[in-house]
Amino acid sequence: MPREQINCTKQSSNNCFFCIMKERDSSTGKTSIKEYLKGISSLDDDDDDDLILVVSELWKIAMTRPDDEDLPSLGIFQCMANLIEKSIHDKEWLIKNQNIYIPYYAAHIIGSYTMNEARFAAFAVESGVVPPLMELLRGKMSWVEQRVAVRALGHLASYEETFEAVAVYEEEVVELAMRLASSCLEDVYNMFVGMPKRKRMDYHCNLLTRGVGGAEMENRKAEEWARQLQCWSVHLLNCFAVKERSLGLICKSQDFLKDLSEMWGGVLVNHTSTGGIELLRILCYAKIGRANVSKSKHVVENLCRISRSSDDLQYMGIDCLLLLLKDPNTRYEVIEVATSSLVDLIELKNIGNRKNVGEAITKALVCDYNHQNSKKIKNLDHVQRGLQETWGLKIERRRREKVMTSEKLMGKRVISKLVKQQGNRKFSVGEIEEAATKYTECLEICPLRYRSDRAVVYSNRARCHLLLNGPDRAISDATRALCLSCPPNSHANSLWIRSQAYDIKGMAKESLMDCLMFLNVCTKSKSKADNFSVRIPYYAVRMIGKQMESTWIFRDARLKAKESTEINGKRHLKSELSTIIEEPFAKQLERD
Repeated sequence: MPREQINCTKQSSNNCFFCIMKERDSSTGKTSIKEYLKGISSLDDDDDDDLILVVSELWKIAMTRPDDEDLPSLGIFQCMANLIEKSIHDKEWLIKNQNIYIPYYAAHIIGSYTMNEARFAAFAVESGVVPPLMELLRGKMSWVEQRVAVRALGHLASYEETFEAVAVYEEEVVELAMRLASSCLEDVYNMFVGMPKRKRMDYHCNLLTRGVGGAEMENRKAEEWARQLQCWSVHLLNCFAVKERSLGLICKSQDFLKDLSEMWGGVLVNHTSTGGIELLRILCYAKIGRANVSKSKHVVENLCRISRSSDDLQYMGIDCLLLLLKDPNTRYEVIEVATSSLVDLIELKNIGNRKNVGEAITKALVCDYNHQNSKKIKNLDHVQRGLQETWGLKIERRRREKVMTSEKLMGKRVISKLVKQQGNRKFSVGEIEEAATKYTECLEICPLRYRSDRAVVYSNRARCHLLLNGPDRAISDATRALCLSCPPNSHANSLWIRSQAYDIKGMAKESLMDCLMFLNVCTKSKSKADNFSVRIPYYAVRMIGKQMESTWIFRDARLKAKESTEINGKRHLKSELSTIIEEPFAKQLERD
């Protein structure tokens, strides 16, 4: 409730928080605020009715003015720490009036004020906020309070000045954050989203929607909060990993590394979240991290998927694979899985601020091309084909074309266009295999410098592979076309082709990402062409609808809950049936 709408009910204005706040700019007002905050946790029972109004007002101030130093300097952190402690240890007080809301607001206030300012974080640590936040992180309340506790602890752990205050609980913090990151989606589904409206905790519903909207709005907000809980838990782990702390503990569980590789950030979650890929990249900078990551084929495959996606974090997936390939101890653990994906990226130039990405990939792949340890590679032929293609395209062919005259290169370009036209004619009459063959011939002729020409041909060949029911080849060629586009991942046809191919393979996240990028490219190009409203293709809308359902964050939790219910139901039914069947048999034994 806004302060202007709250009427003072106190006989003395000295005892009314809202009256005191009106004078907060004066020295007397600041002294009064400091005294009020100091005694807020020991208010009489008669004052408890107003406590939630006071705390919610403080929350609004922290949300709107997180860099204002007035309240942090006047004891807001000590006040909030005391309130959380009282909430945890005085259950009778907690259930009175609306005190159940106070731990959430108190932890949120701490997190808001420590979000941007290291000096505020130092105030918070000196005021003793870490122990009560740890109690909330341990689950002494619920997932709602865990969310704001892990947010606040993540802020404190991100500053050099306050990191050690959190690191006092290092092992416990890391284990709790790992558990939350892995299980929070299932927990939120089981404790809230999957429950009927009538069984949900009222204060959870009110905090989520502020009393606006019904179950659908609550579910949408719970989905957002669950994502944040997971992202903030991973961020807390990042704070330790970047300092090379607890790496062995984080890497100990292969299941956690697997979960981490499936936590996407970027567009599919929010633009400020890096999901699990940033933590994996931090781990790959350390020897112990590379050793553990390379042991999981599933994790490496997921890194390959990110590397060939149109996600903003594509470069992080590439970084991880390059770090693993450059380490002699992990190179042969991952090269078999990584080669086919990285070969598709060797013509990539820049991603954001990263320059010559394709060159770095080429060097990592062919660094020991003539001295491969074949005994360590199981599928040697597969790896050798990829390395031979890389060597032939990026080393030998570039060397040949470098000494060619401009006239000869232009002549080869003209010939390649003629061959492409032949392929187009074959495609138009339904001779798809013959068209693909012509496009391959065109690519062998077309000089490497004509990147846009080659992008179109790769895209055309990808369409052929898609029609010939070859989704893997379609993905490969579409990826190569997207690497050649300028900027990368901006060739609309290739994005749509790859989205369909990913859909065929059941790779919903990748398909959804490409479809969203396809729409983004289409709308930008059409808006530049004319000033009319842009129509979104119906087939893209259908694809997005399908993949949104498949990538719903609670999908796995819902399936797991459904399976558990069915198993329990069958056990119950089996128990009842066995009683019915066995009863006549028992009577027969008695007669005998």
